[in-house]
Amino acid sequence: MPRPVRPAALAVAFTVLALTGCGAEVTAREGTDDAARAGGGRYPVTVENCGEKKTFERAPRRVVTNDVGITEIMFALGLEDHMAGYVMPDDKGDLTSVPWKDGYTKTEWLSKEQINKELVLDARADLVFAGWNYGFNEGDGFTPAELGRVGIDSYVLSESCRNGQGKARGVMSPLDALYTDLRNLGTVFDVEDRAEGLITSFRKEVAEAQAKAAKGADRPRVFLYDDGQDKPFTSGAFAGPHDIITKAGGDHIMKDLEDSWTTVGWETVVARDPEVIVINNYGDTTAEQKRKFLMSYKPLANVSAVRNDRIVVLDYVDLVESPRNPAAIRSLAAELRDLSS
Repeated sequence: MPRPVRPAALAVAFTVLALTGCGAEVTAREGTDDAARAGGGRYPVTVENCGEKKTFERAPRRVVTNDVGITEIMFALGLEDHMAGYVMPDDKGDLTSVPWKDGYTKTEWLSKEQINKELVLDARADLVFAGWNYGFNEGDGFTPAELGRVGIDSYVLSESCRNGQGKARGVMSPLDALYTDLRNLGTVFDVEDRAEGLITSFRKEVAEAQAKAAKGADRPRVFLYDDGQDKPFTSGAFAGPHDIITKAGGDHIMKDLEDSWTTVGWETVVARDPEVIVINNYGDTTAEQKRKFLMSYKPLANVSAVRNDRIVVLDYVDLVESPRNPAAIRSLAAELRDLSS
């Protein structure tokens, strides 16, 4: 996610047509070659991904995904048959209680370690679906450009799109990022109806949660705590927790931070005095250990959430871009209502 994802023959050709702002624009054009005829005349198709227009001559057949949220986007779209496998650590919580849980039994878990070029080459991948700091990073030489040099295409998670301010990430609201990826992948894999059905269902679920949520001055101030003791790792306006908190009836105290997942200072948290803290549950440090730290850390002693013991736990996959985001909004909205009653 954020920080923590510690995590062939060329089967898909792409063409960079233009650089524009990242958005959900999707177009398709008819072709007359064999690949287009085999796809019923619908290919090639073009989608815009993080400001880059990418053209696919046919649906990728051996996709490798990195991390749980990205993997479940593919599963929710019913695309297991197009996957070579997925990569993610085994610290991502319950994988058996979601509607698309069968995807985990149908698809190979390629590695619990960090994704790398050798792994995707061994898997004969034709597409890697990952994100900046969700697998892609220059430090390890695992980038879309590097994969392109060995004939493997990439699709970048929209939550992780870089916005041109250094390595800061985020160019649209978190839920819009989810809907953009569903719609784009629906086009690439010829499952538009399923994608639109998911988007409609998710919008309805979010709207129903919002209708019952606190509004205006009644909204509690909420801080997302991911990890870190010297400085907290948290979420800004472009990471999943922003929409999850605000749609659930909370006032996200880091809403002015134009980044996705990043580090802030404890003094900022203290000054903004959150009334509720949401813990991101994943990794070697348990949610209970994180809670004990927050409750015992002296600089936070007078923060309202700590003083009143108003701490909520959500799983990692609820908070990163994933098809679990709408359910997380419903869950958090109920928690905030209970805390305020």
